Amino acid sequence: MKKFINFRYIIFSVLALMATVATFAQDNVIDEVVWVVGDEAILKSEVEEARLSALYEGRKIDGDPYCVIPEEIAVQKLYLHQAKLDSIEVPEAEVIQQVDYMTNRWIQMLGSREKMEEYFFEQQNKTPTQIRETLRENAREGLTVQKMQQKLVGDIKVTPSEVRRYFKDLPQDSVPYIPTQVEVQIITLQPRIPVEETEDVKSRLREYTDRVQSGQIEFSTLARLYSEDRGTAIRGGETDFMGKGMMDPSYAAVAFSLQDPTKVSKIVESEYGFHIIQLIEKRGDRVNTRHILLRPKVSDKELTEACARLDSIANDIRTEKFSFDEAASVLSHDKDTRNNHGLMVNTNSQDAMATSKFQMQDLPQDIAKIVDNMNVGEVSRAFTMVSEKDGKEICAIVKLKSRTDGHKATITEDYQSLKDIVIDRKRSELLHKWVLDKQKHTYVRINDNWKNCEFKYPGWIKD
Repeated sequence: MKKFINFRYIIFSVLALMATVATFAQDNVIDEVVWVVGDEAILKSEVEEARLSALYEGRKIDGDPYCVIPEEIAVQKLYLHQAKLDSIEVPEAEVIQQVDYMTNRWIQMLGSREKMEEYFFEQQNKTPTQIRETLRENAREGLTVQKMQQKLVGDIKVTPSEVRRYFKDLPQDSVPYIPTQVEVQIITLQPRIPVEETEDVKSRLREYTDRVQSGQIEFSTLARLYSEDRGTAIRGGETDFMGKGMMDPSYAAVAFSLQDPTKVSKIVESEYGFHIIQLIEKRGDRVNTRHILLRPKVSDKELTEACARLDSIANDIRTEKFSFDEAASVLSHDKDTRNNHGLMVNTNSQDAMATSKFQMQDLPQDIAKIVDNMNVGEVSRAFTMVSEKDGKEICAIVKLKSRTDGHKATITEDYQSLKDIVIDRKRSELLHKWVLDKQKHTYVRINDNWKNCEFKYPGWIKD
């Protein structure tokens, strides 16, 4: 989907994890502070990891990486500092969704969760819980930066005359190329989870509750051992202080009803699975809890049966027994597209506008691979994919509704794309000015060996 402003930060942060593969063995090297921004230090190791990650992803750095990268990190710290002052918060559900998305990308790259865990253990000596915790913090910081930027730029408007003027003044060799765009409809089926599997999960959670209530073991110990929310498991299941809006509604209702920190809640079902919860502390409209999450497992048999059912539905659509639109509205389990006849929506988070058109790289990878070889109007065979929302394995069929091949932009056909470019320019100019002003009021110290740079923002070094 279209990226948030500076969405690269999340990718940048997560890909830095890859770079630690190359630097992990250098634990005997003494680290050093190369920049200080406010009360935040930037370490030489951070810069080196980011440089290696850029090499890994093939990102071209325009200039000396030992100048460009620490400045990029410093700018993010300015946004994070302002976010603290402005009490910008990211709902935990968004963080979890982002971590699941990144985890699923790793699984797709390496082939399976087991291979991912083996890879990180062999290369970094890190457990899956440690990797997930790092991903969690990176995701939280990246999303916080995005929200801070959104607040700063506000609701920028441009007029049609501004867009036309921009296009008219462009040299011919600078007219933007509009990549291939597609519209995709989707029908998904969540494989049936046997009652026995759900009951087994609940039975295990009841057993954990009994062991805690009887004093046999600490809740936090069980969370570290068994919770499938690996990001909190490493902290004994602790979620940190959160408001109701930052939690799943079902979880929040129970968490805020708890009064006794020695007790364990009833079993709670959320969109992520089943939980038991223990209160740690309440502070006004916030609560800190610990929890254990278990997810019922989908068997290969149930997954195969769901895909077979979807293949049958796809055949009925092809023989015109009913339309894709009708099937999506009645049969699809995807609540985000079901009421839109299965049409996937690409939300532009920069201006809260939505479109049904996707560039191929903006589609979920599992879907993009299928759509890439389809003709307009064609309905795919059933395939399995991992939901970006909750990390569950589901079955899907898709229909390629339309395809617009890549071309040089024209004002008549690509007005919206050109409008987005003008809006992005205005946002960039506003954020550039904000950084320059923020520099004036922020303490910055740069190691003498790292000062000889041509910075994008010249105000780092004060006379």
